[in-house]
Amino acid sequence: MSITICKMQYADTKQVQNIAKTTWNATYEGIIPLEVQNNFLNSAYNDEGMKQRLERSILYVAEVNGKVVGFANYSQVRDGGIVELAAIYLNPEFQGKGIGTALLQQAINELEGTKEIYINVAKENKIGMTFYEEKRFEIVKEFDDELDGHILRTVRMVKKI
Repeated sequence: MSITICKMQYADTKQVQNIAKTTWNATYEGIIPLEVQNNFLNSAYNDEGMKQRLERSILYVAEVNGKVVGFANYSQVRDGGIVELAAIYLNPEFQGKGIGTALLQQAINELEGTKEIYINVAKENKIGMTFYEEKRFEIVKEFDDELDGHILRTVRMVKKI
């Protein structure tokens, strides 16, 4: 399997939107009601939202044999070398193959001046929690997050570079 990590192009939008939907539906089944998931996806990953993400943040896509199978969304490097990781999403059949690690490493390599990467993870997202713990992210706090009327226990984690 040949994995390529590169900056997302606008032409990748539909594939990224499909990955977000597939991953959310698989990850949050039984955790977040489907209607809440769909409302979030429709607002955060609609065409205009994707255009704004491309303009304001850094997106990498992971391709296997020329097909986009995952993506990661990072903020620009802020004062003090702080970066927010908004998401690493992979099609479920490509999870556990080192692609998420490659998406994380790409940012560490390319985003100059990064000292800390922060992420918020739903506590019940066992796959996500395990991934970030294995990558040496540490929990800094827990809080309740409200998503379209649904309360989600969320963990804030940091990885020091």
